[in-house]
Amino acid sequence: MAEYVPTDRELEALKVLWRRGPSTVREIYREIGREGPELAYTTVLSLLQTMEQKGLVGHRRSGRAYNYSAKVQREPTFRSLAEGFLEKVFDGALDQYVVHALQARRPDPDELDRLQKVIAEAKRHSQRREKKETQP
Repeated sequence: MAEYVPTDRELEALKVLWRRGPSTVREIYREIGREGPELAYTTVLSLLQTMEQKGLVGHRRSGRAYNYSAKVQREPTFRSLAEGFLEKVFDGALDQYVVHALQARRPDPDELDRLQKVIAEAKRHSQRREKKETQP
């Protein structure tokens, strides 16, 4: 991911680009307007220009329009944001982070299955690491 962590508004634009792929300012403007408070077209254009300066997006000219695309990947960006939130809000206490998330919104059965798989993999990884550390 770029050195820069996206703001909430930048994250909105990135989500549109990750979902749609390369998109014009107008397409991004319409998508963002559906998801939250409406912004002016020129505000979205300025946002994308700023994001380009930060290395979050790039553009290609297509006739009279620019097609913007994300230069950062979704999963590493989400991991970085989650890690920052974990450190900032919970002082790195992963268990508290998960407990509060589960109390805030009850997961559906598919989400619980995914969580169980991630926890099982984390346990296996932790056990392998402990085993390596105890071997001479």
